[in-house]
Amino acid sequence: MRYEDTTLFQGYPAPRPWYPHTSDVYQEILPSAAQGYPYPVKILFHYMGSPAYALPGGHEQIRAMLDPDKIPLIVAFDIVVGDSYLFADYIIPDLSYLERWEFHGSHPSIIWKVQPVRQPAIPPIPEEVEVFGQRMPICLESFLLALAERLGVPGFGEKGFTNGMPFTHMDHFYLKLAANLAFGEKADGSDALPQADEKELAVFRQARRHLPSSVFDEKRWREAVGDEGLFRRVVYLLNRGGRFQAFAEAYAQNGLVANRYAKQVNLFLEKHLLSKNAMTGRPYWPLPTYLSPYRDVLGNPLSDPGYGLTLLTHRDILQTKSRTISNYWLLSIKPENAILVSAEDAQRLGLKEGQKVMVVSATNPKGEWDLGPFGKKPMVGKVKVVQGMRPGCVSFTLGWGHWAYGAADIVVNGQVIKGDPRRAQGVHANAAMRLDPYLKDMALTDTVGGSVVFYETRVNLIPV
Repeated sequence: MRYEDTTLFQGYPAPRPWYPHTSDVYQEILPSAAQGYPYPVKILFHYMGSPAYALPGGHEQIRAMLDPDKIPLIVAFDIVVGDSYLFADYIIPDLSYLERWEFHGSHPSIIWKVQPVRQPAIPPIPEEVEVFGQRMPICLESFLLALAERLGVPGFGEKGFTNGMPFTHMDHFYLKLAANLAFGEKADGSDALPQADEKELAVFRQARRHLPSSVFDEKRWREAVGDEGLFRRVVYLLNRGGRFQAFAEAYAQNGLVANRYAKQVNLFLEKHLLSKNAMTGRPYWPLPTYLSPYRDVLGNPLSDPGYGLTLLTHRDILQTKSRTISNYWLLSIKPENAILVSAEDAQRLGLKEGQKVMVVSATNPKGEWDLGPFGKKPMVGKVKVVQGMRPGCVSFTLGWGHWAYGAADIVVNGQVIKGDPRRAQGVHANAAMRLDPYLKDMALTDTVGGSVVFYETRVNLIPV
């Protein structure tokens, strides 16, 4: 749950739980751009993600990014040259979590209202730039502000906001989000946080004394909020790192949760029945049922004779994201992942613990990532025989088997930055996951959930 929109800055968003850059979005954007459907893309902006690594069929996304006739310009924003951004035309430096603002929400299973506020804690590593006459670190926000300044986009500049307040610095955006959060959910201000006293203001300033004026300027921050009393409430919020509902307020006196979902849950969904699948023209099934996701976008079931194992993927606490490979304290515990095989299947297939095998499928019979000018990376990993795996299934963990993100040499301004082979260890088998035979360059789609299909591909393990 999160604190909802307030009426303080009308028409301006309250903090959102996370950035709209989830990799599933790219499952649709990149292949559609390559096919020119529903219209061709001239410029593709990537931000802080690695869809080619994280999604099934990522090798097809690489193929799309390598064709300038289909996607003429790709601009990426990140702190590293990642596995997807290796193929970008430009990589704009961005800020790490210690250098930037960020408003994370919480998981729906958390019954308290929770809204952490991440704030700049260290001076920015990238160089500073000047936009709208103000110094700021180069990053996604400063780049977008610079575009707005160059193009004369309305809603930016000295009177960028509808109430005449300036929008010439990223602080003007983020301080308003913080102010909305500090003001609370009630228009009369009765839900507002307390005002920080002079002692708290001193702590606030002291904690930011090491930050350059391009990041922390109290005068600019006060002007972004626009009211002394509200600014003190923002200070109270930021000193605590966010707004967190009191533990005792999670339940009402009747014992029910105080923050109710308050929406009807339907076993029969009339809206679903009256909607039509854009690919088939037929209504969606409105009742609870099981629909196998191993089918194409037209609903035709798929069969891959000769491929006898079902490929799964899961998370390991020692590598949970596409970017955690840089955490060497984790690599020291587990240098590489493996392909989990049940003991029953290992005996049947004659596979031994530690034996290297290649993952192949009907849509990737070569068992490799085709990285274009950067070569090919086989999907080869070591077998780990386990008792807890269902026979007929094999699985690998996300996080290992990189081809970029510091795993290979790159040249920057004529200087060779040596790669670390530790980051290339292990196997990443997303490129084996089944492509849709109708769409051809996209993974299978889960009709019910709307996401991609990670868990259904039929594969074989070939000893190498």
